[in-house]
Amino acid sequence: MQHNTIEKHTDDVSRWMNEIANFNSRVAFESLYYHYFDRLLRFVSLYVPILVEAEEIVLDTFTDIWSGRKKLLPVKNPDAYIYSITRNKAISFLRSQHKNMVPLNETMIDLFIHVDTTPESDLISKENIRQLNGAINSLPYKCKMAFKMVREDKMKYKDVAIVLNISVKTVEAHIATATKKLREILSSGQK
Repeated sequence: MQHNTIEKHTDDVSRWMNEIANFNSRVAFESLYYHYFDRLLRFVSLYVPILVEAEEIVLDTFTDIWSGRKKLLPVKNPDAYIYSITRNKAISFLRSQHKNMVPLNETMIDLFIHVDTTPESDLISKENIRQLNGAINSLPYKCKMAFKMVREDKMKYKDVAIVLNISVKTVEAHIATATKKLREILSSGQK
């Protein structure tokens, strides 16, 4: 079922990008914007912890997408394309503001903030969620980013590798490290 959802997501995004590129469709652009905005904002917040600045970076991403809309036609991997633009904008921003920014590895995230819950997951106590978020935030920076993109954004390993400019094997290693650390936290909490 999740595979069908991912295919539908890719089909919708590809259709919107085609309509934007071929017909200058503002409706399709709005659909793309609303589909990605929150995801990209959480992604950028891994680089830039100040909300106003992170929002500006995401808005700049969409401005570039609209301005370069004719370039959308050959895009085969929309997630990797859009996340790469956003990542590059965040890095450029950090380079221009390097003296005023929090070091990347000190950026805190809450991966469980926008998670749909099920009755089973509601049984997890707030303390366990706090411990899990603490464990995730203690991960090395790229490991934390890879985990966030795979877990929350449901991106494929190869797409994460493109966005982070690392190999698929490295993404696999990051996910294995994160999973191991989370298992340790969960098993120590159950004893």
